[in-house]
Amino acid sequence: MYTDPIDKPRPLVTVPALRSRKHNGEKITALTCYDASFAAALERAELDIALVGDSLGMVVQGQDSTLPVTLEQMVYHCKAVARGLRTPLLIADMPFMSYRDVPVAMDSATRLLAEGGAAMVKVEGAGWVVDVIKALAERDVPVCAHLGLTPQSVHKLGGYRVQGKLEAQAQQLLEDAQAVSNAGADLLVLECVPAELATRITREVPIPTIGIGAGAGCDGQILVVYDLLGLTPGKRPRFSRNFLQGHDSIEAALAAYVEAVRAGSFPGPEHSY
Repeated sequence: MYTDPIDKPRPLVTVPALRSRKHNGEKITALTCYDASFAAALERAELDIALVGDSLGMVVQGQDSTLPVTLEQMVYHCKAVARGLRTPLLIADMPFMSYRDVPVAMDSATRLLAEGGAAMVKVEGAGWVVDVIKALAERDVPVCAHLGLTPQSVHKLGGYRVQGKLEAQAQQLLEDAQAVSNAGADLLVLECVPAELATRITREVPIPTIGIGAGAGCDGQILVVYDLLGLTPGKRPRFSRNFLQGHDSIEAALAAYVEAVRAGSFPGPEHSY
């Protein structure tokens, strides 16, 4: 009796799986996500990572920065995204001041994983943040570090600017990358970092790197999904690309992004610093 073949379920994307992809030279695909409908679209496009970013403060809420986003809001959006996902690794941003010391970070991470359904939390910076990463990692909480342009530090940085252009800054970023890796971070986002520096960091740290405005030398790429679809008002960031152009649906645009990242055609030199 003839029966239609049953599609083999796609395996869950896990922390060990991402490390294996780095080792094998397989590019990692990631996008931000803020609700169940987009999460389901990311699922169908076979994305590796969905990040519930505090960027929702700007692209969803219309805020001027990510700083007003609260932990309650992050838990809410994370729960919504988790309902639409099955296989991608779900990462949740720890919002501004939600990890200002180890006890607060523990409480925040507990809510994002236990209530929100996240599989990993993301924190910005190094320095004192290294102690937070170490404490979370020791308690088996997967952590994604974030270096370069760290949006929660926008006032300290003086705006959204490329980081690591000067030799001393580049050396500090390299040392910070090694520090967060040694502390137990499982993943590292590099934002608005010169491509040459990001490639060196990727080569010298054992954990996978995910670039946004950091060149093609990273182990993977991430974009804000609204930038990818050309929905973000105002000037489009240099490092992004409107994948909806030339395609007739959101699903086709997402599939084109995944294909471009895995093939190494995105980002190009025009998207890098």
